[in-house]
Amino acid sequence: MTSYTAPTRDMQFAMDALGLLPALAALPDYVDATPDLRDAMLEEAGKLAGDLLAPINFSGDQQGAVLENGVVRTADGFKEAYAAYVEGGWNSLAFDPEFGGQGLPWLLGFATAEMWVSANNSWGLCPMLTSGAVELLSAHGTPEQKALYLEKLISGEWNGTMNLTEPQAGSDVGALRCRAEKEGDHYRIRGQKIFITWGEHDMTDNIVHMVLARTPGAPEGTRGISLFIVPKFLVNSDGSLGDRNDVRCVSLEEKLGIHACPTCTMSFGDDDGAIGYLVGEENRGLNCMFTMMNNARLGIGLTGLSIAERAYQQARDFAKERVQGSAENPVTIINHPDVRRMLLTMKSTVEAMRGLIYDVVSSLDVARAHPEAEARREARIRADLLTPVVKAWCTDMGVEVASIGVQVHGGMGYMEETGAVQHWRDSRIAPIYEGTNGIQAIDLVIRKVLRDQGDAVATYAAEIRAVLTALDSESDEISASLHTHLGAALAVLETATQWLVTDAADAPDQALSGATPYLRLFGLTAGGAIMARGALAAGKALTDGGDDVEFLTSKRRTAHFYAENILSQATALLAPVRNSHDPIIAFPEDQF
Repeated sequence: MTSYTAPTRDMQFAMDALGLLPALAALPDYVDATPDLRDAMLEEAGKLAGDLLAPINFSGDQQGAVLENGVVRTADGFKEAYAAYVEGGWNSLAFDPEFGGQGLPWLLGFATAEMWVSANNSWGLCPMLTSGAVELLSAHGTPEQKALYLEKLISGEWNGTMNLTEPQAGSDVGALRCRAEKEGDHYRIRGQKIFITWGEHDMTDNIVHMVLARTPGAPEGTRGISLFIVPKFLVNSDGSLGDRNDVRCVSLEEKLGIHACPTCTMSFGDDDGAIGYLVGEENRGLNCMFTMMNNARLGIGLTGLSIAERAYQQARDFAKERVQGSAENPVTIINHPDVRRMLLTMKSTVEAMRGLIYDVVSSLDVARAHPEAEARREARIRADLLTPVVKAWCTDMGVEVASIGVQVHGGMGYMEETGAVQHWRDSRIAPIYEGTNGIQAIDLVIRKVLRDQGDAVATYAAEIRAVLTALDSESDEISASLHTHLGAALAVLETATQWLVTDAADAPDQALSGATPYLRLFGLTAGGAIMARGALAAGKALTDGGDDVEFLTSKRRTAHFYAENILSQATALLAPVRNSHDPIIAFPEDQF
């Protein structure tokens, strides 16, 4: 397996070319988010990722996490790497200074998180969940709960988990059976949760579980769900650790990938009942949990990018070294046109994903920190619209890019020793995590498009039209190609959106039959807009005498490839969006 080098130059370009960091630094809360600070942070984070996390990625996959007498032992080096991460203050970047955070934008937090997951996906999932727990408690916790938990969660000394899924429920959260009975100032929690990522381990002194459960007499379905803090160790009023709570990991799942990440079956209340503390109001737990889930959905979208970046680096390096050809003319395989096509598919998709994720995360920063209420509202709507696109499109692309990485390696890619197949195995869970990608497509169509009659999409489309106008003012071949294919993709996206609003609004089966191709259409188009913006910025920098000519030229060439080879596929998705219903619904069940 090749080493990992953080793509700091690409990260800087995405932030600057899209105008993200300059816009955030202009806000009063983010005046410290200067390019110099950003560059220093990325350099140091890259060292931690490359020197500590990447070397234990393959070994961690081979060793895995182990459950011994109720204790989960993590793979060699994981605990030490986590201690270095906490000591460096990396967990606290984007959080409230009142509780020990550094108050920096999510944009910078996500950029460093990209490095952690690229270097070591199994390890990187642990702090990702903690970030969601912090967001949840910051939004919905009582002052006492914030005082008791936030400082240690923000520092990373403790970590957080999300406990939703139960054996009989799967994605149907409303079918959960975990019970919560009030007892004084707390509740007794009894039940079982499955698929709990980092539900038990030895890297932190305490684990703060966020648990969905149902109180006696609660309404059926999602309307009767409450949310509880259930710590592994109870916390005394002075913040010190008390008795062990009645919560245990009873088994670890055997999985396709992320072997070093303990995926736990958690049992609550086998003895006296696990002590839990209500967050928010009874029967409003799912509303609170969505704060954590939306944070996690963006984080999981980031894993699609991160794994794709790692797979691309490995495939690129292999292609530059692997010699194949006739005895008279042996060449490295990067000289073969089809290998170059695969590598450019990987590279351009990675750059489109990175730009899209950073763009959406920056909208969250604006929604959190802009001094004007209307600007905050508009930014929130934009982030809400694009969150399912980030989660689903980026994780789908992560799987595809990792699979291409295996293909570039040929037969050696299928061998575990190269590490290429680990990236594909690790990537495959992401389209299932935090609401399957089919659920993300449903969310996009029903809650984000039909609910406001397509208004948010129209606003986003206006942004893309401004990009098209800028492209139209250029006279070069690359700008013309981007204008042609982005314009065609946008026209199809608008046509598909209008069809959903007018023809499918009262026919949910029709809308949902084409929801997944609609989301892919959206992702391809949004990625195209990102690549076009980057190409325009690179072109301007070249005209202005930018000194990194090779790098800037490569950005334009990569955007050109994306336009001709990837964005051009968008127009074919109109038919499955509009015409999927009849062949899907009319197909008899007994003929499957």
